[in-house]
Amino acid sequence: MTSSPQPPEVRGPSNGASLQTAILMLGLVLLVAMLALPTVVEKMQYARVRGEMKAIRDAAAVRELAPVGKLFTTLARLIGPTVVNVTGKRRVVPRADEIAALRSNDVSRVTDEEIGSGVIVAADGVIVTNNHVVADATEIDVTLADGRRFVATLLGSDGKTDLAVLRIEATNLPTATWADSDKVEVGEMAWAIGNPYGLDRTLTYGIVSAVGRRGVTGDPKQEFLQTDASINPGNSGGPLIDVHGSIMGITTAIATRGAKGIGFAIPSNTARRVCEQILTEGEVESGYLGMVLQDAFQDSRPDPSQISAAEQGGALVRAVAASAPASLAGIQPGDVILAFDGERIADASQLSLLVAWADVGSDVPVELFRQEKKVTLTVRVGRRPRSGGR
Repeated sequence: MTSSPQPPEVRGPSNGASLQTAILMLGLVLLVAMLALPTVVEKMQYARVRGEMKAIRDAAAVRELAPVGKLFTTLARLIGPTVVNVTGKRRVVPRADEIAALRSNDVSRVTDEEIGSGVIVAADGVIVTNNHVVADATEIDVTLADGRRFVATLLGSDGKTDLAVLRIEATNLPTATWADSDKVEVGEMAWAIGNPYGLDRTLTYGIVSAVGRRGVTGDPKQEFLQTDASINPGNSGGPLIDVHGSIMGITTAIATRGAKGIGFAIPSNTARRVCEQILTEGEVESGYLGMVLQDAFQDSRPDPSQISAAEQGGALVRAVAASAPASLAGIQPGDVILAFDGERIADASQLSLLVAWADVGSDVPVELFRQEKKVTLTVRVGRRPRSGGR
């Protein structure tokens, strides 16, 4: 029997060759991926950053940051019209100058000018400024925000607080409102507006750096708000305002040994009180007890261990003037005053300030430490003599 022919055998690629090809293909894919990866990552990062920038831009335009910017412009529009330029002119008497005489110069017209700022606090033309801007001035010029110019009358001034009150013959003026400086806290936003170097209504921004700052001028009866808002010559007498546009202080230029970022303002409650006293009394009354004070525990007596930690502080009475209110009340040298009219005393400067602002003729309780005992006396506040005293 003849067998049928068989088809030829077809051999496929070996298993080893297939594996090699697969590895080569995988390697090629990985190589391409590695070469392309940085570009892909870069594009992804750019897309992410672009998306973030768009989101921030949208938020700044419509939601989050826009109101902050508007706050600044709103405050500038609110307080700007109430800020004035104040120029105190003083006649200068030069030394004899034969050449000037030959030229027929009129020496009586030689003047020196102090440029500062002020703020309108009453619609009938009452303006508060710094005393040093107008002290000894023979003429005081005031320029309003709308360009009108006036010659101001000095209603009164107080050198101790460096405040002065002026009046111009105008009505229906825009006015600033007073804030309560006792409620001002460190870290609050603050804006100063004035005329530094004659640059009208310059607005600067910062925060309240400190409150109740004493010892700046050497006078223990002065205290200030400290701010990092830029305050320069010409700002003197302008307002330091809060987020509501109310006056928290009256800025004053004080020499600070070249320090940068440190400005000072007279607290609004002090300025308001001085203004009201000048308007009603024509002068500023200061309380007086007639004592020489120093910080308690500045030396070895009295022993701090005799007073609890909560009460340490106070003002040590070094001397008492004869027949002065303190003497009539029974206060003696060596007493440590712990509280005045219910307020705890931290140091002699604080007590001096409280006495200065106490109402003349008022009866005030005084808590003190004497010979290891607490004693409470009542003192009638007197009027400070022109020569001073506490």
